[in-house]
Amino acid sequence: MKRSKGPAALRAARHCMVLPLAAAGILAAGCGSSTPPADNALAAARWTTLGDRAHAAAAAAPILSNGGARWSDYNPAAPYPNQNTTTVAITLPDGTRLSADVTLPADAAGSSVSQPLPTVVSLTGYDKNLPGNSVVNSYLGHHGYAQVIVDVRGTGGSQGQWNMFGATEQADYVAILDWIAAQPFCNGSIGMYGESLLGITSALAAATRHPAVKATFLIVPMADAYRDIVFTGGETNAAFIPAWFMLVMAGTVLNPDAVTDPATGVPLDLSQLFTAVTADEVPLLLGAILGDSNEVYDNDFWSIRSPREHAGDIRVPTFVVGGLDDVFQRGEPLLYEAVKRNAPSKLLIGPWTHIAAGSNLPADGVPPLSHIALQWFDQYLRGQDSGAGAQPNVTQYVYGFGHYVTASDWPHPRAAAQRLYLHGDRSLAPAMPGAAEPGNTTLQEPLNGLCSATTVQWTAGILGYLQLPCFADDTVVEAGAVNYQTAPMAQDFYLNGPIEADLWVSTTASDASLSVRLDDVDGSTVTPLSSGLQLLSMRAVDAGRSRTLDGQMIQPWHPYTQAALQDVAANTPTAVAVEVFPTSALIKAGHQLRVSIGPSDFPHGLPPLPALASGAAGLLTVHSDAQHPSSVVLPAVPVSALH
Repeated sequence: MKRSKGPAALRAARHCMVLPLAAAGILAAGCGSSTPPADNALAAARWTTLGDRAHAAAAAAPILSNGGARWSDYNPAAPYPNQNTTTVAITLPDGTRLSADVTLPADAAGSSVSQPLPTVVSLTGYDKNLPGNSVVNSYLGHHGYAQVIVDVRGTGGSQGQWNMFGATEQADYVAILDWIAAQPFCNGSIGMYGESLLGITSALAAATRHPAVKATFLIVPMADAYRDIVFTGGETNAAFIPAWFMLVMAGTVLNPDAVTDPATGVPLDLSQLFTAVTADEVPLLLGAILGDSNEVYDNDFWSIRSPREHAGDIRVPTFVVGGLDDVFQRGEPLLYEAVKRNAPSKLLIGPWTHIAAGSNLPADGVPPLSHIALQWFDQYLRGQDSGAGAQPNVTQYVYGFGHYVTASDWPHPRAAAQRLYLHGDRSLAPAMPGAAEPGNTTLQEPLNGLCSATTVQWTAGILGYLQLPCFADDTVVEAGAVNYQTAPMAQDFYLNGPIEADLWVSTTASDASLSVRLDDVDGSTVTPLSSGLQLLSMRAVDAGRSRTLDGQMIQPWHPYTQAALQDVAANTPTAVAVEVFPTSALIKAGHQLRVSIGPSDFPHGLPPLPALASGAAGLLTVHSDAQHPSSVVLPAVPVSALH
């Protein structure tokens, strides 16, 4: 990892120069005040992009127009009171038959519309026929859209072997779209639409650049399969992945076709279940836990399945909906950022877990998601002047402020890098640590994190229904961690974007897991804001792909390949950059900002078995002296941007 080679005092002076005026006054101590550039274009130019597997980081191309836009609702009268659904078969070029539901608007007498219509398409792996699992958007149907929902290969009522977003499945998307575009109910204009898995397939389908696809609306989609969810920080996600596989398998086991058409449904179900157990989900999960090199390291398998790697091929208007507590929290703004380079794009991020996307809308003028989707498709499928392009470019809920706030782009064009140092007395401040400041030590144990907000987040929000106090307050989970806090804020402090913890740590073992949590502390209340994970042996950073702000790395790119694996020398201070997922939060005057360093975040992350054996027991020390200056880099935004 590249670090500054200058003397400590020079590094401190450089860091002070990038403090925004408000933050310097708020956090006081050590750095003189400096005013951020008044010109918005100059401020925006200080960001770079985050690279991907194929591309290095580059100078950002921020959107500075439409910054003053405000939301307006779009809810025209619905001309069709009814809808009719028919199940049909789509035969792929290799003879595999897929099950599809075609839903058409119908008049008051129940007669389906006969003329060709713009068509909204969703591709699912969850079995569209399961009771309560319908993804038909009735609001769109009542407003004159045909809808087609397809069980992808090897799931639900469709034949074949599930390919889990792979090359075979992506080739199927083209054949599916060809079939739909040729049907008499379709007027040739298709919009991809879906939530979660269906958002992922929609993004990948849009990236095929099929000529009939004119727009897409993605709700809580993934961007990078490896970094967003499966192996965050190089650790296996032991919460979401098993639950997700069980959900897909449940679509097989509970397929209603086994009852309504047993001659066809039962053999299909047994075939899909056998494949899942012997060739797909179960082997993949076991390989991840046991440390199989084909799965635990980043490679073509994960690249092919990552929409962000294909996003440069999305050339149609794209709306992305994300969540501050979503399982794809990291990737949703990255997907927007990648698509906006080539097509009109919008980003909406709410205070949601995965299963609750859109649940608090309307709020602060932001309409319900169904209204936004209709406006989007009316504009870009029907060609109407619905006003979709005039809506705000970026809308984010801000924790601590309690409202949605709009901006011209993401990352925030007015952000400036704010570096705070961890000190031996567990304070967090702009001043560099002194030469003799002590380190702080915690016990390495792999099961910390069970009772925390991240457990709710990485179970997609399901465990949140238990409403345990520790799911909304980090006091319990951080009791054994090393916690660093600012003094009470003199003024409100607004941060928005990705965050990086640059730590110096040592371990008595031969590997270690690092959990970094960011909190808003108000007296005895510790409110979680975001978090990051990093396995020490997977700490290698590709500086050329990492994002910078004001010349400082603020979002590291870890290769996570087997070739990038690094030894961990016992009792030796080691530099490690931890990616803390992006958030938007206001730390109010009188509150404190906390950075908590712990040994694990289970079940969000569980090191593969070899690494677990190397680092499950030992002592982890966080160093904070002049030679080993641990710090955190924050994207500080003027509070005036909230209004």
